[in-house]
Amino acid sequence: MQLRHLFLLLTALCYAACSSPSRKLPKYEPPLARTRFQVVKTTAYTHTESDHLAYGNKSALGTPLRCGPDIHSAAADWGRWPAGTVFRLCSTGEIFFVDDYGWALTGRNTIDLYKPSRSAMNTWGARRERIEILRWGDPARSFKRLKPAQKYAHVAQMLRDIKRYWSRSEEHTSELQ
Repeated sequence: MQLRHLFLLLTALCYAACSSPSRKLPKYEPPLARTRFQVVKTTAYTHTESDHLAYGNKSALGTPLRCGPDIHSAAADWGRWPAGTVFRLCSTGEIFFVDDYGWALTGRNTIDLYKPSRSAMNTWGARRERIEILRWGDPARSFKRLKPAQKYAHVAQMLRDIKRYWSRSEEHTSELQ
């Protein structure tokens, strides 16, 4: 019986370590220029992945994850593509709305496209895609949304990047405090 308790304790400690604010971030990539067209790495995710189960079918904005027909959800580093950014995949014509973020995307020029199933996610895989930015999101709204979770390393990095890369925009400077 003691061995079982020890196993449960070790499992709990490992889980806590993986979700702690000190988790090591992915290797940082210099951000892309904020232009209308960009070439980015795209990956795919779904709500049934183990690291998304706690959130269910909800985005970081608290809205249901969407998969068409008109618009699809996407996760990105909000320091690069703030929440609310709308873009079109040039290869498919699909329109995506950045309403989610993820630890593995922080400091990366990667956008994670929401897919409704594991098979659709696996079919997409990882691809370099040309995107067209239709509307930039609001960095001040992203900053405000992220600030309560600033103890997490990936959120703190996005907050620093929002200040660094978006504070030059006069309309947002006072809101990034």
